[in-house]
Amino acid sequence: MKSTKIQAFNTYREQMNEKILAAPNNKIMKRVFNLDTITYQEGALTTKTKEMMGLVASMVLKCDDCIYYHLQQCHQLGVTTEEIMEIFGVANLVGGTIVIPHTRRAIEFWEALTNETAK
Repeated sequence: MKSTKIQAFNTYREQMNEKILAAPNNKIMKRVFNLDTITYQEGALTTKTKEMMGLVASMVLKCDDCIYYHLQQCHQLGVTTEEIMEIFGVANLVGGTIVIPHTRRAIEFWEALTNETAK
């Protein structure tokens, strides 16, 4: 069973994405969503590498929704907790101490993801 935090995030994201994509005359947003999808496909870099890069960028940009999304993708792609901690280190080095609060929330979310699969 998904943790409440994970479930709440996924439900909200899904509902709002549906509303955004259903809006009339919304060609630009549909293209942005499509570009996001194709960016993370396999290429010269693996999807796993791209998701880890996306996680660092999201942390530096201080976007918790993006952090949670990339954490879920990294978890599904088999990123380990050891790798996650190194990713957090890179993000905090590049982004500075302002990233620490986001790291705290990211660790909480990662623990929820790992606890979910341990059941």
